[in-house]
Amino acid sequence: MAEGNNVLMGILAIILGILLMAFPLIGVFTASIITGLGIIFIGIWLIAHSFGTWQANKAISIVSLILGIIGIIVGIGLFGKIVAFSIFASMIIYLGGFFLIITGIIAFFSGAGSSPKLRGLSGILLGILYIIIGLYALNPFYLGALIGIFLLLEGIFMIFLPKAE
Repeated sequence: MAEGNNVLMGILAIILGILLMAFPLIGVFTASIITGLGIIFIGIWLIAHSFGTWQANKAISIVSLILGIIGIIVGIGLFGKIVAFSIFASMIIYLGGFFLIITGIIAFFSGAGSSPKLRGLSGILLGILYIIIGLYALNPFYLGALIGIFLLLEGIFMIFLPKAE
C-alpha cells in the first residue's frame, strides 16, 4: 500500500510542479501566504510563551516577547507579498550558498576524512550554484518556476526511484 501512496504523491507533485511552472506567481503568492501565516503563528506562540515564563525567568520572557513581536511583524510583511517573499527566499538561498562555499573550503584544506579535496570542491561548486540560483530567485517568476521544477523532479523521483526502507 505504501508503494501506491508513493505513486499518488508523485503524480500530485508532478501536477503541482507543472501548474507552478505554468503560473509561477500563483505559487509564490500561495507560498508567501503560508509562510507569513506560519511566522505569525510562531510569533503569537512566542508572545504567549513570554507571559507563561515571566515568573520563572524574566530574561527569557523578555526575549520571547521581543522575538514574538518581530515574528508577527515579519509574518505580516511576508503575508501575500510576492516580492518580499522572493527577496526572503533569495536571501536564504544566498546564505546557504555562502555556507556551502565556506564549508567546502574548510573541507578542501582540512585533509580530514575520506577524499577531502573532492568533498571540498563539491561544496564550493554547490555553493556557487546556490548563489546563481539565488540571483534567479529574486525574480518571482523564476522563483515560482524553480519551485515548480523542484516539485516536478520530486514527483518523478517518488514514482520511479525505489523507496528506502
